[in-house]
This record gives sequence, C-alpha cells and structure tokens, in this order.
Amino acid sequence: MTAAPPPLPPAPPPATRPSAAPSEKLPPLQGLRVLDLATLFAGPLAAMMLGDFGADVVKIEHPRKPDPSRGHGPAKDGVGLWWKVLGRNKRAMTLDLSAPGGRDALLRLAADADVIVENFRPGTLERWGLGWEELSTVNPRLVLARVTGFGQFGPYAHRPGFGTLAEAMSGFAAITGEPDGPPTLPPFGLADSIAALATAYAVMTALAARTTTGHGQVVDMAIIEPMLSVIGPHTLWYDQLGYVQPRTGNRSRNNAPRNTYRTSDGSWVAVSTSAQSIAERVMRLVDRAELIDEPWFADGAGRAAHADVLDEAVGSWIARHTRDEAMAAFEKAEAAIAPVYDVRDVLADPQYQALGTVTEVPDPELGPIRMQNVLFRLSETPGGIRWAGRPHGADTDEVLTAAGFAPAEISALRAQGAV
Repeated sequence: MTAAPPPLPPAPPPATRPSAAPSEKLPPLQGLRVLDLATLFAGPLAAMMLGDFGADVVKIEHPRKPDPSRGHGPAKDGVGLWWKVLGRNKRAMTLDLSAPGGRDALLRLAADADVIVENFRPGTLERWGLGWEELSTVNPRLVLARVTGFGQFGPYAHRPGFGTLAEAMSGFAAITGEPDGPPTLPPFGLADSIAALATAYAVMTALAARTTTGHGQVVDMAIIEPMLSVIGPHTLWYDQLGYVQPRTGNRSRNNAPRNTYRTSDGSWVAVSTSAQSIAERVMRLVDRAELIDEPWFADGAGRAAHADVLDEAVGSWIARHTRDEAMAAFEKAEAAIAPVYDVRDVLADPQYQALGTVTEVPDPELGPIRMQNVLFRLSETPGGIRWAGRPHGADTDEVLTAAGFAPAEISALRAQGAV
C-alpha cells in the first residue's frame, strides 16, 4: 500500500479566508467524484480547479507513460515542478485503459463517479469500449467532459490539437505583436488555460442540469472555441463593417495613450486611459494639458488616431522619473498605471500578499513550496490546496481498494500490466 496524501496544510491568514477555516465548513464540491484521464493541459487544469474546491479528483495515468506535464519545464531533484501545481489536490493512480483489465477497472470506477475529464482524440475511448454508450450505461448520472483541439466532429476533429493551434486559428496571434512584426504566440499555455476555465464552467453547468433532469451528459469542449470567445467582438466587427483588426503592438485602436513606457531607472510601467476622464488626468499630470482642447481628444478613437503624439507626451515624462516616482504621481492624480512585473515582483507585491494569491504548500518530496492559490475566495465555503502533485501511481492501491477491489484483484491487474 502506498503512502496516503499528506495532511491538509494550515489555512492561509484570515484576510484571505473571510469566513472560517476549511476544517469548520465543508468545501462546496465536497463529495463530488472526478476521474481525470486527460493530459497536457486544459483537461487536467480544469480537474485541478474542481479539486481546489473540494472535489475528490483521481488522476489516472498510464502505468508506463506518465502525464507528460511531469516532465515539462524545470525540475528539482528529478521532480517536475509544473506537475506539483497541475496535480495538486488529486490522488494519483495508474491504469492502462487499452488493456481489458484496465477497461473493466475504469468502468467500475466510473459507476461511482460524477465527472470524467478526458482529452483523447475522438474515437479513442470508443475503440477501447469506453465511449459514452458504455459509460452512461454503468452510470446514467455521469458527466463526461471531452476536451480536444477541434471538438468531437467536423473535418479537423481527428487532427492532433494543442493550445498553440488555437492561439493561431482563433485570430489571437494575428492581432498580437508589433505592426511590422510577425504574428506572436504567447510564451505560456494561454488557450489551454482559457479552455480549462471554460471546461470547469461547463462541467458545473452540466451538474446543475443533472439536478433537474436526473441524468448526466457529454461536454464537447473544442480548445479553438473559448479562445475565439475571449478576444472580443472581432466576428461582429467583420460581419457588420468588414473590419479586420491589425496588429498594433501595445497600442489600442479604441483609446490612447495605452502602452508600456520605460522609466529612468530601467523599469517599465503600463498606462491605460479607457475612460475620457483618466486620459485628461494623465495629460495634466505630464504637463500637456493643451492636448485636451484638441478636437480629436474628445473620444477614444480620436485619441488612438493620434497615439504618436500622446505616446511621446507620456513616454517622455515617464522617462524622466523612476518607477516609484511615476507610480506615486499617477496614483496621486488618480490615473491608471501598473508596474510591469516579473515573478519576483509578483511575490513581493503587497496587494498579492494581502489577497493570499500565492500560498505555501508542504510537500513530502520538496519541502515547503509556493504556488498560485485557488482562483477566487468564497466567504462561506472557501477552497484550498490540500496537497501538491503526487508521485506517479502513488494512490493506485488506495483508490482501487476504496472502489471495492480485493487485494487479489489488484495483484492480478498489476500482473497484467494494467496498473
């Protein structure tokens, strides 16, 4: 029998948990059972979000081919650090779903589950005899979340799909970057993260529907779609005006000044003037109040058309001040400014500290580790991080035993290579 997950870490300071400590009130998803069959990255991240608020999430990996996220990015002492976040609040077990014993074991686990999250190419579960027909037969109340690059049908359904492709196909890359530069992709899993948020929302919507209908359903999440939804009204602009948004760097076609500016001490700050009143305050602050009287200054589109003039006014003023000086002056003027942070700044920032945005989690492999906290604070039933990502297969025996497998059955599965 492998070791049980480490105990619940201490609650963050009261300022980040306005009601009670997690031990005093059950988290909102307590009792929800989730099987996470997915890899890289949208599906597992969605399952992590459910686990953060109390769901019992069991991460199921192939016995000989662990989730590739365990090997993504930097590692310490041979332990992948990304997995510590992505695998948090999940029990880890192994199961070869393509093997007969693994298939049968999953059906037994599914019979008592509420949610399965998977991201195999369409048709893979069906080929293994684990499609919706089989899963819903053993558990009519099951919600099956299928997260793929292009969805379950259509001409691209069987293509390999990753977040990078969604970032390209959604129009995001086309509008990102400098006007004379190439389309620009984000240096992190943006599309996967947005799809994960959408998947968690879809799962909760399906579970809410289950309270009325009494039965589960399939969630078909195509990673290319949430990304398209969040980039704005581009479809409507083109439909009604034939307008295709170009790349504008850090500038906006809707208002100005809006850019990043370098300070005298070599730092960077970001300025936004989406509201007319803010734009006027900025001009007064940088000693260019005469620009407010220009006819084109009266609306965002007019200011955006004169971004060169406004950027020079703001940029030259900021270039004569340190970051702290610029921040203090803008805040005194009630104008919108933010420092451009790297992770070191995030960890030192007093606002993030007050919110408890980054929390410390005890880990048996690495000791105390810091990571992003749960996504939001609930005043009555807060979430929390009970443990960081577990070793590959660490909880296999525990999960199977709890599901009613006898020791001899577990030994037989291990002898078959199914676990």
